[in-house]
Amino acid sequence: MTNPYRQHRRILVASLVGTTVEFYDFYIYATAAALVFGPLFFPASSPAAQLMLSFMSFSLAFIARPFGAVLFGHFGDRIGRKSTLVASLMLMGISTLLIAFLPTYAMVGWVAPLLLCILRFGQGLGLGGEWGGAALLAVENAPQGWRARFGMVPQLGAPLGFLAANGLFLLIGMGLSDEDFLAWGWRIPFLASAILVGLGLWVRLKINETPEFAQAMAQEAPVRVPIGELFRNHALITFAGTFAVVACFAIFYLSTAFALAHGTTDLGYDREIFLTIQLAAILFLAAGIVISGIRSDATSAGRVLIWGCAATIGIGLIFGPLLGSGSLWLVWAALSLALFIMGFVYGPLGAWLPSLFPPRVRYTGISVAFNAGGILGGAAAPIIAQALSQSGGTPIVGLYLTIAGLFSLGGLLLARRSGR
Repeated sequence: MTNPYRQHRRILVASLVGTTVEFYDFYIYATAAALVFGPLFFPASSPAAQLMLSFMSFSLAFIARPFGAVLFGHFGDRIGRKSTLVASLMLMGISTLLIAFLPTYAMVGWVAPLLLCILRFGQGLGLGGEWGGAALLAVENAPQGWRARFGMVPQLGAPLGFLAANGLFLLIGMGLSDEDFLAWGWRIPFLASAILVGLGLWVRLKINETPEFAQAMAQEAPVRVPIGELFRNHALITFAGTFAVVACFAIFYLSTAFALAHGTTDLGYDREIFLTIQLAAILFLAAGIVISGIRSDATSAGRVLIWGCAATIGIGLIFGPLLGSGSLWLVWAALSLALFIMGFVYGPLGAWLPSLFPPRVRYTGISVAFNAGGILGGAAAPIIAQALSQSGGTPIVGLYLTIAGLFSLGGLLLARRSGR
């Protein structure tokens, strides 16, 4: 029998490259927000206030993502997955590239943070249509019995994008002085994003439409307003899907953006050492995604997600104490364990979310659920964790993960009660 991965290599590469670019673009902003955007773009009375404003600009993309989900979902369900994915990647890539050329607050005053926030919003708008299309590109081409294993391929873009983003920041930090890094070095990763976007566009322009979408369009005309039909006929399951994705966003941004900022400021760790620890920990996310994809095809994606949510509730109780332990080994253990568990609440989503919706509103449905859940789990994560650390210290920041795990578990159980 022909290996399905080999048979659909171009399709899977196109879905993987897109999500890799997505997470690279998203995370170079998160890293820059944690390290340099505060003093460069936000005048404030204290470093803590600058960091909070920087994280608030970071959260703008999460607010934009549902709008992007509706916009690109509309065209993805009406004209097709391929052309919509190309458009979302271009918007995301152009917004990211332009950040490299922004003036700072010292140069142009309040115009600098305004431009930064506009481009961050544009980044989030493009991202809103990216993940849903990439997941459908893989899953709607999957042979029988392989949906979860195909669906996990675009999910691997998260660790790959993180490795590229953090690895580049690490190399730049090692090669430049702190003054040069703050003055111009941070711009290099944003410039480099153009290479990944160009590769993504080249691959995507060579693929065909997914067979499931083509078959659905052959049977009946496309929905006139997909978001309207989604809320009329699929509101409850969209609500369930939204809460089900909260945990994966909470783990990722607490273990990456917040941990980096908190570790290099309040905890006093060296920036390059902490970036290295995160690079080592992210490999466990990749392992969790692969294992969860295999187990999802052997059992069910919903069951594996429930296991992951239960583990998220538990890791939240020990995450803060380990992060604030004063031991780099325990910090690495906390990040590695949390990201491994994230694999079980993120990896199966590529197969599980599309199973909730019919093809005619599937792009809109999974994009809205995924990106609305991102607001609850991701946008608030660094901000709430920063507030928790200021009020009760590092040991209590993990409680956010426990709460996120409970939300996602509730969403999964609601979906199960709805027969999905």
